[in-house]
Amino acid sequence: MYFLIKETLQECSKQELFNSEIQYVALLTSEEWKKERNRFDMGIDIEPDMADILSTNANVNYDSLTGAFCIPDRTDFSIEKKFAFALDEKGVVFIDDSGTAKQMILNIQQTRRWRLPGLERFLYDFLDQIIRKDFRIMENYERELDEIELAVMNKEEDLPPFRINEIRSDIRDLRIHYEQLLDLGEILEENENGFFQEENLRYFGLFSNRIERLRDNSASLKDFTMQIRDLHKSQLDIKQNHIMTLLTVVTTVFTPLTLITGWYGMNFYNMPELQTEWGYPAIIAISLGIATGCLLFFKKKKWL
Repeated sequence: MYFLIKETLQECSKQELFNSEIQYVALLTSEEWKKERNRFDMGIDIEPDMADILSTNANVNYDSLTGAFCIPDRTDFSIEKKFAFALDEKGVVFIDDSGTAKQMILNIQQTRRWRLPGLERFLYDFLDQIIRKDFRIMENYERELDEIELAVMNKEEDLPPFRINEIRSDIRDLRIHYEQLLDLGEILEENENGFFQEENLRYFGLFSNRIERLRDNSASLKDFTMQIRDLHKSQLDIKQNHIMTLLTVVTTVFTPLTLITGWYGMNFYNMPELQTEWGYPAIIAISLGIATGCLLFFKKKKWL
C-alpha cells in the first residue's frame, strides 16, 4: 500500500508515489521490500531485519534512518507486535508482515486531517497510535490497585494472590517499552541527517514529553505495587502473630494442668489424695483456678 501525505493520507499507486514530489508513506511486506528497496534510493547501511527485532530502536545511516518497533500487546503483554521501518526526507517505508502497521496507518487515514501536512506530522500521529490508550490503562491499573489496597486493609480473605505481581510485571514491560520509545523520539528530534524541518521538530518533543509522563506514571505505579505487597505481607505477619499468640496462651495455660494430671496420674499407693472424697473435686478446683488466673494475667498484660 502506498500513500501521499496531503491534507489526509491519500492512497495512491506505486507509479504515482515515485513520480510525485510529495512526501509519502509506503507499507510493504518483507518480500516486497527485498524486491523494491532499490527503487526508494535510501542510503541504508544497516538493513532492517524482520527476523532479528528484539526492541524498539532506530539507527542513523549515512542518508537514511532505519529501525524497528517491538510493541507489547496491551491486552496480553506476553505478545509483541514487530515491524521495521526506513525513512529519509522523501518519506517513510514500513516493512510489516503482521498487519500492525497497516491498521495504525488506516486509523490515521480515517481519523486525521492536517492543516500543515508533512512527514513529521504523520510520524507524530503514528507514534501516538502506539500509546493512545496507555493513559487509560494506567488509570485502570491505579483504580485496581486502590481496590486491592482497600481489600488488604479490610483484611478480606478472597484476595487474588498473584494479581499484584501480574500488574507489576505488566508495568515493568510498559516502562521498558517507554524507555525505548523515548530513545527513538530523541533520535528523531536530534535530526542528525536533516530530514525534518526545524520548525516541525516540536512534534517529536511533544511525543517525548508524553512518553516521559507515562514513564513517570509507570514508575509511580510500580512503587505502589511494592507498597501494597509490603502491606499485604505485614497483614499476614500480624495474622500469623495472632495465631502464635493464641497457641502460646493455650500452651501456657495447659502446661501447669499437664503437670498436675501427670503428677497424680502416677497413682502411688501412699498418695493421700487418692483416699479422700474431696481429692478429685479439689484437683478440679485447683485446675480451674490456675486456668482462670492465667487468662486474667494474660488479659491484664493485653496479650489477649
